Amino acid sequence: MKEFIEVLLLSMVPLIEQRGAIPLGIIIHDLNPLAVFAVSFIGSLAPVPFILFFFSYIFDWLGKTKLLKWFYDYIDRKVRKGRDKVEKYEKWGLIIFVAIPLPTTGLWTGSAIAAFLKMDKKKAALYILTGGLISAAVITLLSIIFPALLGYKG
Repeated sequence: MKEFIEVLLLSMVPLIEQRGAIPLGIIIHDLNPLAVFAVSFIGSLAPVPFILFFFSYIFDWLGKTKLLKWFYDYIDRKVRKGRDKVEKYEKWGLIIFVAIPLPTTGLWTGSAIAAFLKMDKKKAALYILTGGLISAAVITLLSIIFPALLGYKG
């Protein structure tokens, strides 16, 4: 049970999310891949509503706080980097952006971009959920296939 809690909590961490939580559960802890998929997916969704509804307020506050201005600038760069693609292709842009399991993509950044662009929250949540499912499936498959190809026994 402790290992599943680790997977759940790690999947909520920005930049790590499912990319770190699923391999941890499958490769390191040798947990059931479907269970790890489900727990990680649920954990990665947990921050989404908060980001969609409160990102703008928190982001504005960060920009006005001298001590946290560096963090504001960091988030601003990340959001602006993915903004054009998401803005141009809205639905598919956001789904694909979230689905690609690479650093600085994922549910956190996708949610921040959707909030930044003031997208309809229900639609954005659906697109983020879809991208998150795809991402979790890809990472789960890779976490099963690659260790097996390399002869890793856990």
